[in-house]
Amino acid sequence: MAFAITEPDAGSNSHRISTTAVPSEGGYRINGTKYYISGVDEAAQILVVTRTGLDEATGRATLSLFVVDSDAPGLEVVPLPVEIRAPEKQFTLFFDDVAVDPSRCIGGEGAGLRTLFFGLNPERVVSAAVLTGCRAMHWTRRRATPTSARCGGCRSHPPGARHPLAEAAIAVELARLMCDKAAWLFDEGQDAAEASNMAKFAAADAAGIALDRAIETHGGNGMATEYGLATLWGIVRLLKVAPVSREMLLNFVAQRTLGLPRS
Repeated sequence: MAFAITEPDAGSNSHRISTTAVPSEGGYRINGTKYYISGVDEAAQILVVTRTGLDEATGRATLSLFVVDSDAPGLEVVPLPVEIRAPEKQFTLFFDDVAVDPSRCIGGEGAGLRTLFFGLNPERVVSAAVLTGCRAMHWTRRRATPTSARCGGCRSHPPGARHPLAEAAIAVELARLMCDKAAWLFDEGQDAAEASNMAKFAAADAAGIALDRAIETHGGNGMATEYGLATLWGIVRLLKVAPVSREMLLNFVAQRTLGLPRS
């Protein structure tokens, strides 16, 4: 099953979602656009986040989740070309009066927000795990040694590279520890939201730093496909803005951890 939340004008900000599900003829009709939806070509169904109303107390959208067949009438699936090497492909989805049965509503109408965030926390943990598992530091540790001076372009073992690489290693290890904490909290049924957001934020920064310094240490070979470093840049950079942006993570920490007012 694919997951469709992101929209062109909302990103992953669930409160700005404009795709609607309106009651119609004993069911619902979905209209709107979803953007950067992964793996639709391999999924039989799509879990779609929709707007079904407005909370008068807060002024925010009330959300509902619907299971939609990938070949449903009225659903147009358009490939989205991206410069990223990854197993899954990306798509834009256009919903034009897509009919869904009430039984396809997960958790009931208006109950999507709680269900949504229950699923988003482990997604952020997985993203952090992918980032901290980036092999850039492993490759650099192996290559940046006195015996690698014959690698044809590697800036191997320069004194000035030791401290930047050490700093990158520290950043990756700290991010990995927060990732482990978030995973443990989720597995134990505890509130993992804070740790998940912190892990995702820290891991994105750490992986970016580690990869940049790995490429620098390898010199020209850092851009060679066979070394597998430059080809990692796309996915590492993507996970800095997806599946949730840095700004959204910082908003969460500012409000939930520090108790600051909503901006």
